[in-house]
Amino acid sequence: MNHSVIDIQGITRTYVNGKLSVPVLHGIDLQVHKGDFVSIMGPSGSGKSTFMNILGCLDRPTTGSYKLNGNEVATLTDDELAYVRNKEIGFVFQSFNLLTKLTALENVALPMIYAGVDKKTRNERAAALLSSVGLGERMDHLPAELSGGQRQRVAIARALANDPAIIMADEPTGNLDSKSTIDVMNIFRSLYDQGRTIILVTHEPEIATYASRNVVLRDGYIVEDKANLNMTPVQEVEHV
Repeated sequence: MNHSVIDIQGITRTYVNGKLSVPVLHGIDLQVHKGDFVSIMGPSGSGKSTFMNILGCLDRPTTGSYKLNGNEVATLTDDELAYVRNKEIGFVFQSFNLLTKLTALENVALPMIYAGVDKKTRNERAAALLSSVGLGERMDHLPAELSGGQRQRVAIARALANDPAIIMADEPTGNLDSKSTIDVMNIFRSLYDQGRTIILVTHEPEIATYASRNVVLRDGYIVEDKANLNMTPVQEVEHV
């Protein structure tokens, strides 16, 4: 049986501003198993960004338990959370978040520097990852010399650099045209087929159909959590 990569019990998040308390998440439970491809959807104000920040160890819950790979992370210090983020989570953002003065290869290698990987090993791994996303001929290019779709593929390769337990993607197709969207979703789908665990936040129902499981948030509650029995085969999609 696949073990839970993520096990969340009773998570709440309340923001306090002076005497004003704003509850955003209300006692959320969620288990994500190894090899799941989960989409998280919800209208603006549903709490999905707050939830994603907690899942990604960018923020901590007000109350509740969050176990990542069996380890409690809800109560870690900032430094401990930073270590967990680098080791256990690969991030893909809507805006790519690449360093403009570094080449594609250097961007992908960067997380491995923080992980203490030697230069030869990290450059070899970065090159292999770029080749795996179809950018073997673009390794020495700066982000400004790449298209949006190519930049997002660099970001996916970077997310895989430290072989994380989970890939978290926040609106990864939000800045892409239709063809690039298909290219990027094809990569996520191949990662899923390889057994990777993926959590993808999107506001686009068409993108959610690529996931194996769909979770919907509304007003800080999970109102839907169901398996997607009709995952969209990427190669059959003509437009998004």
